Amino acid sequence: MRVRYITRLSRLAGLSEDERRRLEPVTERYAFRMNSYYESLIDWDDPDDPLRRLVVPDASELRPWGQLDASHEARYTPVRGCQHKYRDTALLLVNEVCGAYCRYCFRKRLFMNDNDDAALDTRAGVAYIRAHPEVTNVLITGGDPLMLSTRRLTLLVEELATLPHVRIIRIGTKMTAFNPHRVRDDPDLLALPARVRAHGAQLYLMNHFDHPNELTDVAKETLGLLQRAGAQTVNQCPLVRGVNDDPAALTRLFRELSYIGCPQYYLFQGRPTAGNAPFELPIVAGYAIFDEATRPLSGLAKRARFAMSHHTGKIEILSVDSRFIYMKYHRAHRVRDIGQPLIARRDEEARWLDELELVAGPPAAAAAAKGFTPRSDWMPAPTWDGLKPSDPVCS
Repeated sequence: MRVRYITRLSRLAGLSEDERRRLEPVTERYAFRMNSYYESLIDWDDPDDPLRRLVVPDASELRPWGQLDASHEARYTPVRGCQHKYRDTALLLVNEVCGAYCRYCFRKRLFMNDNDDAALDTRAGVAYIRAHPEVTNVLITGGDPLMLSTRRLTLLVEELATLPHVRIIRIGTKMTAFNPHRVRDDPDLLALPARVRAHGAQLYLMNHFDHPNELTDVAKETLGLLQRAGAQTVNQCPLVRGVNDDPAALTRLFRELSYIGCPQYYLFQGRPTAGNAPFELPIVAGYAIFDEATRPLSGLAKRARFAMSHHTGKIEILSVDSRFIYMKYHRAHRVRDIGQPLIARRDEEARWLDELELVAGPPAAAAAAKGFTPRSDWMPAPTWDGLKPSDPVCS
């Protein structure tokens, strides 16, 4: 199926002329892009359609709020296009385009003219990974790696798979939701998992379905083809106001994903990224939605963790009571922080760790919660607290 890309609001028949005129200033600051497949999934008669909200600009995006690099990814970038935040995992930003642009994207800086975070030339990033044998997992992301040609993606993946210490290669993608035909209709792409496994590594497709309406028949068929080709498939997404902040919708999403072999991996608290104010939810409200959504699920469908990707690490939100918010470091840049508990006073408005009052937790988290910006010398990539690659570490 041929999918047509749409980069101008004037080409969206579902918008009125007044809506186009009102939303045009948003597209001048934050890029707009979608495609004809995804356009066909939207109920244009419903102004609150969740998929419409996901890709059509919102005038409130222009409200001053947040920062473009809310998780300080630049601090963990030893060479252009390569991030190394967690000891065993490196990330390659390989392009600056997606099949469509989620309005709540936390990397929207990649789609701006003055961005230099991603690297189409991945040689420096691969060389860095080759020189760091502690890296067992590599995440290829962007942008969306499946917007690359299959030939370029295959060359990169196979080069990584030949490194003896790289055992898992992940491809972060929303193309199975935005344009599943990109995968379904490409036999060379479907041959990639077997080529990776031939080198003794495993390929994971980190999918990004935000709402059950994205799980169309062709999307489900595509996931099945990937699984039969040897890929592992999981899903992760953020909690987004107006898209999936309905517990019933999340229950449907998690349940259906478990049925089709693509279980939910993380549900993320939205990052405080510039332009994202209309999509954010407070932590307390988000946990209540997550808790209600997962209660009726089977064990296989409720494995997801509710977490925020803070600049100090991935913080799992465990529980909320009348006085406190209970959390722990699921991943952390500083190895000694992994698994450490954090307790904050309950705050109905706080949307991020930095807005909370901590009563217990590691010094790094306490500093962040007080609004302190850490010095660059305490978390360069990598430090690993002096550990050698051969030392045991939680992962």
